[in-house]
Amino acid sequence: MSVTKRFIAGVVCPRCAAMDSVRMYRDEEREHRECIKCGFADSLRLDGRPDPEQIETRVSGERSEHAPESKADDSPQPIRIMDPGSFRRDH
Repeated sequence: MSVTKRFIAGVVCPRCAAMDSVRMYRDEEREHRECIKCGFADSLRLDGRPDPEQIETRVSGERSEHAPESKADDSPQPIRIMDPGSFRRDH
């Protein structure tokens, strides 16, 4: 069985930032993409399950009890509109 590799128009390579150099193809389990300029390659499982060899990172792993809490202030804040003429300096 031959695999058809197709270029993805407008896509930028995540490694070398070359545009229109990434091509994509599928097999039974995975969707692959590769850059013809720098050799970057990665793949995704089609069933949505994570790869067993995926390395746990701060983004993919569970939050630890020692992780800092986000303390975003979501309360409304007033906006002051200033007269741009007051900043002029005519010499």
